[in-house]
Amino acid sequence: MKHTPELSSKDIEIVQSDVIYHGHLKLLKYQLKYRLFAGGWSPVVIRELFHAHAAVGVLLFDPIRDEIVLIEEFRLGTLEQKSPWILELVAGIIDSNESIEEVAHRESKEEAGCEVIDLIPMCEYWTSPGISTGRFSLFCGRVDSSKAGGIFGLSHEHEDIRAHVFPKEFVYNALKTGEINNAATIIAVQWLQLHELEVKQKWK
Repeated sequence: MKHTPELSSKDIEIVQSDVIYHGHLKLLKYQLKYRLFAGGWSPVVIRELFHAHAAVGVLLFDPIRDEIVLIEEFRLGTLEQKSPWILELVAGIIDSNESIEEVAHRESKEEAGCEVIDLIPMCEYWTSPGISTGRFSLFCGRVDSSKAGGIFGLSHEHEDIRAHVFPKEFVYNALKTGEINNAATIIAVQWLQLHELEVKQKWK
């Protein structure tokens, strides 16, 4: 069974769009109306939208040592919590003419110093579709964690990243206690919990 939406992009009328700000991100302002489920059209409404780049995330997993490599990095959006340095998976923006698999390999090396041996796709999702065009592709990446760990990142991108090697059960527990508290990492760790057996069978 598959859900087929009744409405499509043809059922939206954009009255006006303006670029409010264009820096690291682009912020747009729309005046639009859209067709209603019960029939007819909505009034003209105003909505702001962040134009964000598509990104790729990789949960680095060593199926032999049962270890997961996570990174720790300062994140501006978490200023209100006790420490704005959070644990998360490796991730990066897709550059032009670059496949999502290429991004997964590149970012794993740049942010964690890890060579990815194999990749398994997890899922793709919109990060916050009510306010952003951001789209995330997630992978599980096989690595040898025996020599992982250390400080990484690209200086010209002002990255200061510490890679940690954790026992798998520590990461599962950190998810349970809320220490892991960002969406991409939560989704990826939960995926591994559900698929761990088949991942290990594939990567024997």
